[in-house]
Amino acid sequence: MKKLLTLILSTCLFVSVAHGAKKDTDEEIAERIKPIGSVHVAGAAAESAAAAGPRSGADIYNTACVACHASGVLGAPKKGDLVAWQTRIDEKTFDTVWQNAINGIGGMPPMGTCGNCSNDDIKAAIEFMME
Repeated sequence: MKKLLTLILSTCLFVSVAHGAKKDTDEEIAERIKPIGSVHVAGAAAESAAAAGPRSGADIYNTACVACHASGVLGAPKKGDLVAWQTRIDEKTFDTVWQNAINGIGGMPPMGTCGNCSNDDIKAAIEFMME
């Protein structure tokens, strides 16, 4: 009797689960398996990127320089520490300090941590830190 009852309950459970399964439409299946992106073929017209416009020294400082120059990590001159900045300028000249920032010096990597900065962006950031 237990075997028969187990068989009947198992059959009812299987039938109810199978009956409740949703049948996807072709559109739902296509939506679920569609590609995430698309490939641009060579020679095809590409979309133009919007120009970002010039960035201020403050913008660059706050995104790329603040990590070291706010606290003076590895001897980096702090923003607003006019004595430290003037000492460097007196010892080397502004252009040398600027070139060191571009090429890297000591613990500072080339272009600091700003991989997409121009040389003029670096100059603007230095001038901002010297204020």
